[in-house]
Amino acid sequence: MSDSRDLLILGGGLVGMTLALAAARQGLSSHIIDRADPAELTAEGFDDRATAISTASWHLFTNIGIAEGLEQFACDIASIAVTDQNLPGRLDFTPEAHEGTLGRMFPNRRLRLAMFEAAAAEPLINWVSKAEVIERQRSEFGAAAIISREGGEPEKLMGRLMVGAEGRGSPTRDAAGITIAKWDYKHRAIIAGLTHSKPHGNVAWEIFYPAGPFALLPMNDDADGTHRSSLVWTVSEDDGKAVTKLGDRAFLAEVQKRMGDVLGEVTSVGARSSWPLGFHHTAKITGERLALIGDAAHGIHPIAGQGLNLGLRDAAALVEVLTDGARIGLDPGDAQLLTRYENWRGLDSFMVALATDGLTRLFGVPGKTASAARRLGMSAVQRTDLLKTFFMDEARGVSGDLPELLKA
Repeated sequence: MSDSRDLLILGGGLVGMTLALAAARQGLSSHIIDRADPAELTAEGFDDRATAISTASWHLFTNIGIAEGLEQFACDIASIAVTDQNLPGRLDFTPEAHEGTLGRMFPNRRLRLAMFEAAAAEPLINWVSKAEVIERQRSEFGAAAIISREGGEPEKLMGRLMVGAEGRGSPTRDAAGITIAKWDYKHRAIIAGLTHSKPHGNVAWEIFYPAGPFALLPMNDDADGTHRSSLVWTVSEDDGKAVTKLGDRAFLAEVQKRMGDVLGEVTSVGARSSWPLGFHHTAKITGERLALIGDAAHGIHPIAGQGLNLGLRDAAALVEVLTDGARIGLDPGDAQLLTRYENWRGLDSFMVALATDGLTRLFGVPGKTASAARRLGMSAVQRTDLLKTFFMDEARGVSGDLPELLKA
């Protein structure tokens, strides 16, 4: 069996699925192949993680038609508070009323559901789940993937451009022999949902400790009015397993000690998960009839909550490049188009990656002197409107050369 489409997207996560939906809006067809079972990915309790969606990414969701169904699950981020170990010298980022929010928080499950439902209803998307890619083929004439599904014969799916979107361990990237720079932070992110006595006021807290950032991200209250937030706590790799295994009472005590009274008393904690943290960035993001997007191309520290948003910028840029090419009759795998995508996204993603790496190292320097110097710098930023506006624009994703899909 064979079937040919414009795009052959390997990886059906949030970035790969967004690419397929955005491409379909521009008349580009795709195969999207993923090994996971969507029923498992959207099951209650599978993934308690939540994701910050920037203003620009929300524009993208609006432009591809999924924002309306997601709106009821959004929790606005009205302000970001940054402190060094809850010591004096707090930095606040609060946009003017006419500028809107700094972003929105969503449960990952809700993002997946919205995208999966939209993809299932889109005739230009052939979504193949629970499938293993057993062979990848690329040549000047096109791209193909040989896939295997449980109990079936191997199938061949063809496209004019192969897109690697499988995440940090992308086998498509590795099979293409693309060089990658990477290092391990020797940190783990502990993720859990919290309930607490005080309302969060739509404030996202970033409390920096030498071991790593401690982030409290606002979520919608429960139906009964219980206040909720999402915790992303970075700990050393050595401490990660021990922290994950703490009983609820001990874990809550550790959380309370680090967050102080900003959310009042922590009353309960949801299921905990942990993820190793590392940095990687590819030497290039394209090859012969190949483009990489999202974590397949770059993996950054979650210190600024920009990982998924960076991947969504990739998807929007790639769709714009391919759409512009289609208008003048160019094939999606045309080398000129891929060069434009490389030049557009390569530098931007690298600069964001360097910035997050620098912040991680800056706030990781221990000692009272280093802390005092950081707080002095934060106080200077707090008094400088121009700098605060710059950082807020970066957080909202509205700076730089934006693809049209990321604009209102």
